[in-house]
Amino acid sequence: QVQLVESGGGLVQPGGSLRLSCAASGSIVSIIAWNWYRQAPDPGKQRELVAAVTSDDSTNYVDSVKGRFTISRDNAKNTVYLQMNSLKAEDTAVYFCNARLRTWRNPSSANDYWGQGTQVTVSS
Repeated sequence: QVQLVESGGGLVQPGGSLRLSCAASGSIVSIIAWNWYRQAPDPGKQRELVAAVTSDDSTNYVDSVKGRFTISRDNAKNTVYLQMNSLKAEDTAVYFCNARLRTWRNPSSANDYWGQGTQVTVSS
C-alpha cells in the first residue's frame, strides 16, 4: 500500500512564506509525476492544479503562482516540496499532493495517489 503524508501548512501573514512537503511511502517502483492541487474555501471554486513536476524535472505552474511558488522533488526520499513565497490571501486553501506512480504489485500500470491535505491560511 502507498501512503502520501503532507506537512508544512499553517497560518502566515500576507507576504510571508511556507514550505509544504509530501512524502510517499510503500512499495513504490517509480514516481512518474508529482502535482500540488489546492481547494479554496469558496464552495464555488473547483480544485485547482497549482504546480507539477515530472520525472525529468520539467515543471509547470498555474499563472497565479508563477514567480512565487517553486515545486521540487527529491527522488531519493520520494518527496516533493512546494516553496511558497510572497503569499497572498487568495492563496488560502487546503493543499493536496498527488503522485502518479508505479508499485511493485503492478509495475506495468501507473496510478494516482493523494495526500490527506494540509491547510494554508494567509491572513493578517
